[in-house]
Amino acid sequence: MTLLDRRLAVVTGASRGIGAETATALAGAGARVVRVARSLKPGTHDGFDDVPCDMSEPSAVARLTADILERIGVPDIIVSNAGVFDRIAFDQASVGDLQRQLAVNLVGPFALALGLLPAMRARGSGLHISVGSVADHTGFPDNSVYSATKYGLRGFHESLSAEFRGSGVRFTLVSPGPTDTAIWDAVGHASSLPVRKRSEMLRPADVAEAILFVATRPAHVIVDWLRMGPA
Repeated sequence: MTLLDRRLAVVTGASRGIGAETATALAGAGARVVRVARSLKPGTHDGFDDVPCDMSEPSAVARLTADILERIGVPDIIVSNAGVFDRIAFDQASVGDLQRQLAVNLVGPFALALGLLPAMRARGSGLHISVGSVADHTGFPDNSVYSATKYGLRGFHESLSAEFRGSGVRFTLVSPGPTDTAIWDAVGHASSLPVRKRSEMLRPADVAEAILFVATRPAHVIVDWLRMGPA
């Protein structure tokens, strides 16, 4: 029997980067994994249950969560990973920039949790993992928009942890530093500040391994916050 045998996991932002590596890692440990991303085609592919969803649309997320509960079951593990990142100087940012990043980085995770956590609490077990950022605890130049969303995600995590205490549902915030994913493809051109070389960043598999570590802890163990970064 594998560590996550017969566990059901839902991973958002699972078409590439950290999400794709996390889905693979959880499946490798025996979990049945529902991959969620806007670009995925619905159906079963390579052993994954793929469900397309635009996480910035609350109504789409509501349909997603209802479909998962009705058709597949109550998740044992949620990895709320979908996110967007633009490095924008404050005086060049707009309210629209903030609204766009909030929609994916905070409203989407809120809608996902709202759709799935009550069923997990009713069952009395489950694990909710939020993928944050080093920017959820530290402010950086040209990062006010992104940091606002990630600080909000951290506050959401901490409030859920307090509200669900004793329910059997556990919560973890994983806060990686710079990670070499496609999210950085255009960032270097949008900022006057230097960007760490991508060869010196974390790899998506590094973060996925940390998430797998959290997901395989015994039910009596809570990993509240896991912060990691490149050497």
